[in-house]
Order: sequence, then structure tokens, then C-alpha cells
Amino acid sequence: MKKTLYTMCFMCSVRCPIQVEVENGQVRWVQGNPHVPGMEGSLCPKGAAGTSFLYDEQRLQTPLIRVGERGAGQWRKASWDEALDYIAEGLKKVVDTHGGRSVALMERANLATHVSKTFLKAIGSPNHVTHDALCKGSVNTACRSLFGYTDADMGMQYDKTKHIILYGRNIFEAVAVREVNNLMTALSNGAKMTYIDPRVTVTATKAHRYWMIRPGTDLALNYALMHVILEERLYDAAFVERWVEGLPELRDFVRPYTPAWAEAETGIRAAEITALAREVSRDKPSVIFHFGYRGAHHVNEIYLRRSLLILNILMGSIEAPGGLFFKKGPGAVDRKPARKLTDQELPKVSEPRADQVGTAKLPLPDPAHGVPQSLVDAILTQTPYPLKALFINRFDALKSIPDTHRTKQAFAKLDLIVAIDVNFSDSAWYADVVLPESTFFERTDCVQQANGLKPQIFLRPQAIPPIHDTREYAIIMRQLAERMGIEKYFPYTTMDELVDWQLEPTGFTRQDFDAKGFVAYAKEQLFWNRLDGLKLKTPSGKIELRSSLLEKAGFASFPPYAAMQRPEGDRFRLVVGRVAAHTHVSTQNNPYLNELYPENLLWIHTRRAAALGIKDGQTVLVTSAQGQGQIKAFVTDLIHPEAVFMVHGFGHEARLAARTFNRGVSDSVLQACLTDPVGGSPALHDTFVTVAPAKADEAPPAAKKKHAAKRS
Repeated sequence: MKKTLYTMCFMCSVRCPIQVEVENGQVRWVQGNPHVPGMEGSLCPKGAAGTSFLYDEQRLQTPLIRVGERGAGQWRKASWDEALDYIAEGLKKVVDTHGGRSVALMERANLATHVSKTFLKAIGSPNHVTHDALCKGSVNTACRSLFGYTDADMGMQYDKTKHIILYGRNIFEAVAVREVNNLMTALSNGAKMTYIDPRVTVTATKAHRYWMIRPGTDLALNYALMHVILEERLYDAAFVERWVEGLPELRDFVRPYTPAWAEAETGIRAAEITALAREVSRDKPSVIFHFGYRGAHHVNEIYLRRSLLILNILMGSIEAPGGLFFKKGPGAVDRKPARKLTDQELPKVSEPRADQVGTAKLPLPDPAHGVPQSLVDAILTQTPYPLKALFINRFDALKSIPDTHRTKQAFAKLDLIVAIDVNFSDSAWYADVVLPESTFFERTDCVQQANGLKPQIFLRPQAIPPIHDTREYAIIMRQLAERMGIEKYFPYTTMDELVDWQLEPTGFTRQDFDAKGFVAYAKEQLFWNRLDGLKLKTPSGKIELRSSLLEKAGFASFPPYAAMQRPEGDRFRLVVGRVAAHTHVSTQNNPYLNELYPENLLWIHTRRAAALGIKDGQTVLVTSAQGQGQIKAFVTDLIHPEAVFMVHGFGHEARLAARTFNRGVSDSVLQACLTDPVGGSPALHDTFVTVAPAKADEAPPAAKKKHAAKRS
């Protein structure tokens, strides 16, 4: 028996719409949803490898309870009832002793995040944090400081742009299929692409202009671009006059930051900086200075992200075709969105957050996402109060939060750690109980409310029944809620009931999604009127270059530029990023993707490598103040001499994920845990490392076995 259905991928956080072909209860074929503009059947390598993950014998298959020391990898299989009873007993003990505030939940934000937040509020905890904060917390804060909206409320119309400027946004390797296809449409129609990065990425090779900027000096470049735009009056004067506050202050601030000054800091010639400013101004307002996705590089990250947004504002590219737009919800056409569990009247939680978001220490990061690295501080110091239980949902804290050793120390202070995942992550390896979630092929999921120029709803229906003893996350949390006596906040017992409950106010039913996998609230794209229709959420009702949000919290809107430290001797600035084959830390063990990219390498400049006696392919020892690891060198001219680069997500410790165990180096082991105090993101590129040839007797066991196999 064959069937075709439309659902959503979840091999990464993008959730691309897909078409799935099922025959005799098995997934036979997956492609992009042909009914979705920009997909047209396309799929990235991760999506194409989804079936290999579905049928992988190394994925999590049954609940597990730890029987040895944490991290020893000693487990026993358990039934769901036993595992949930075990968790409930431990959780009740923690709550009875320390209160609901002593429980925290970390997760990669997903369609069931409202379920997580409801569970925590029901037991009296404010301590919910997401991976989004590690990735783009400072981008979020930057957007709110200017517009009153978060970054998630904003989008970019790639297909109509005339010039896009990317700062390390390696868009052709960090693959989101629709945005890449839409950008390719614009490029085919004559749009220009400028790419700025210390490393020559795949995206750099596609650009009309590439600048190998000195690491960490992007803000200096942007101040110089603003200098030219304001001095030569290249900005959109009508838009700025109508909607922007703080232009005189910005003009005075950037006056000293000339292209000649920026050349000395960035290594980019002053004449080229001036030429770019003039070129993009001719294409305004259909211009995108991409404000970034992973905005977590430096401790001044908030100001880099603000500078990118300010350049868009000066170009007038807000609510303009080919520029930036505010996402429209169903309210824009007098309709209602899908319901969430958090829309109910829930218990009020008056306790302060353990990560101190919203306090004098971290007043501005978004409490909807928190600051995960600060939560680790709270566990270690028991300040402002003890944290004793931690739930981890699809989020590998040990591989994502800088300074892995420090995070392990925090784990050791917890009475209960529960990991809910589809993979055997390193965090699951250190958990007390591991609960296996069904894959995206095997589960019906919560509703996706997809706001944008055309507000829509997507569904993820179950394609096949679970192959193993796995369950949906929302069902797991409902069943745990029953054991905690808080089930009244979870008005469902099956996923079908939950989806129907969510859809009720929208006027749509599940049958409306059968034909294409989604429904739309509007037929035409919805832009606000740029003359009088912008609905900004700042106190002034204007775009605030001089930000009331920042200044009321005691932070400057335009702080003086601080020169970036230059590494000396055998030191380098560590830079990290992605490849098309992998999603963060979750796909390295996938059979197909592991074959495509089995371990990371250390990019190092040819001249610097020669001075250290390092040859291409040689194993080197990389050391920081936090840790060290061995990795093979990739000697190349395609990286700035001050930096070394590695792909994020390797160096796994979970032995049952055998393909990726002990392969490459984890950047989180090396990184110092530094935080942007304004925006909240970690400073992932503010760690300095030394690099030296590894001694033969230092080779890890896995490497010795591999070399022995080659010799034989």
C-alpha cells in the first residue's frame, strides 16, 4: 500500500516542508514540498539523510536508566511506566525539598516548546532556557532595541533584493532551502552579493565581492560605512525623517570613524569601503545587510548586530520589497492564530529566574529564551537559589555551552538529570534517565504557526508508526504531568486531540491540510504602508537609533569602538562555523552524513603553519586555558592569518553513537565562557588558542587504531 503525505523535516531547526512517500509502512522517498514556493522539490543533504536516521540502529530506541557513575555509559532498559515513575519520584523529592524553582529545562526551541513552558509554570519554575539564546540572543536584543520586535518577528525578502551583504552568514552551507533558492532567484535576476568573513567559505566563492576581514573587526567596518552614508547623504532621507529617531546623535558618533581609520583596523582598503557604501545606496531600498542568525561572536555582539540593522534603516529597507519586513500574523487579516497551552490561565510564577535574566546583572536578554551559560553559573554557585533538577530536550548542553568542563561540574551538583532526545547526545550520556522521542517521521507534532508576508499554518502528521519504543514529546510531558498532579493544564491525551485543540480558534481543520500540507490566511503578500502604516513597538513609536531600551538599563546606544586584540606568537583567535552536511551537534552520527563529513579539521594559514612546523594533514594539539584536543590540520591560504577555524559539533563522548565517538575536537571544550552583558549571547570567537604539532605518543586511542589499520 502506497501513500503520499505532506509534513515537515526536523533534521535541523528550519523545519522545511517536505513530501513523504510511504509504501507498506516504510518511508521510501522524501523531497521538498512541491506546493511551497522556494522549495519546489528541493532538499538539503540533512533532509535527504532523514531516512537513514529513521532506520539507524544507533538511534535511541527505549527508555534507559543509569546504573553506573554519570558519564560511565552504564544503563539498563526500562519500560515507560518505570522510567516516568522514576522521574516523578525524583522530581517530587526535589520540589518538596527546594521548591518548584529548583527545576530547570533546557531545549532547542521546537513546536512543543509551549508544552515545556506550561509544565514548568505548573510546578512553579521560571527556569526555561533555549538554544536560541546561545545562537542569537544578542540579535534578539538588538532588534528589540531598535524596533521593539524580536529577530523572530522579522524576515528578509531574498528573491526581490538587489544587493545582499553577508557578514559570516555562510548561507550556502548553513542550508535553509527556501532562503537559498530565493536568493539564487535574486542573483539570477542581477542582484549583487557581498560576503565578508575571515575565511573563504562556499558562500564567499559565489559572491561578487569578498573581503577577508581581520577577525572581530566587522563593527569597525560598519561604523565606516555609516560615516560615508551620512557624510555623503546617501541614506533614504524621506524614510529616515518619517520613522527614525536619533540620527543627529548617530552622525556625530560615526564622524571620527572614517574609512581610513577602518582600513587600519579591518585590513580592508578605505577606497573599497567607500565604494561599497555608494554602490548599495544606488540599490536602496531593495538592500539587505543580513543581521545574522548565529550572532554569538564577541562580548560587544549587541553593537555589531545593531550596526547591521542601522545600515538597513539608513537604506530605508524596512517594509520594502527586497529588504526587511515584519512578519504578519493572522490578526493582520482579522483571523486568529493556533492556540498554545501557554494561552491558558496558568499558575503565576513570582520567583526570579536563576539565570538572572531580568535582574540588574542581565536586564535585557529575552526571558522567552534566557541565558543558558548563566544558568550553568547558577547551578555551580547555587545563586540566587539552588537548582537541583534539569530536563534537557533535544539540546546538547555539553557540546553547545562554552567550557564543557565547567558544565560537567554543574551537572555533578544536580540530583536529577533527564534527557529527552532522538539521538544519544553527550548530555544524554551524563543523564540519569534517557527518554527516546519519536523521529519527525513517526510522530504527529504540535501546530506550526508560520507568520510572514503571508501568514500560514503547517502541520507535521505522522508518516509511519514508531519503529521502536519511542513517544512524542508532548505525550511524554502529559504523562509526567499526570504523575505530578498537574494534568489539568494539559487538555489532551493524544496528539490528535492536542492538534484539534490548537486549531479550534483558527477555523481550519486537519483535513484542510491534506492537499498541500499547509493553509494560508492571505492570498497576497502583506506589506505595511511606509508612509503611515509602520506599527513599531518602541515607546516612541519610531525606530530608535538612540535606544530607550538600552539607556534605561544603563547601557550606551553608541559606545566608543574598542580595538580588537591581536593574537601574538603561536596564538590564534578560534573561529567556528558549520558545513552543509551537519546541524549543530545532532547529525554527526547519521550514517550518510557521517560518511560525507566524518570529523572536523583545523584551518590554519599557510605562513603561520610553516612557522610552527605544521604540514597539511598533520595531527596538531590545540590548547586554550579551558582545555585541549587533537585534530588534523588543513593548511591553506583561505583563512586570515590571525585565526584558526573548526566546524562546530565534533569530539563526542557518547560511545553508543559509535560513528562519531572521539572524532575531531569539540570547540566547546576549548572556548572560554564569556557573555555579551547586554545581549546575552556567548562570545564564541573571543577565545585564543595555541597550536603545535602533536607528539606521536599523544595520539588518542581511536587515532592509533586508525593509523594501524592503514598500515595493515
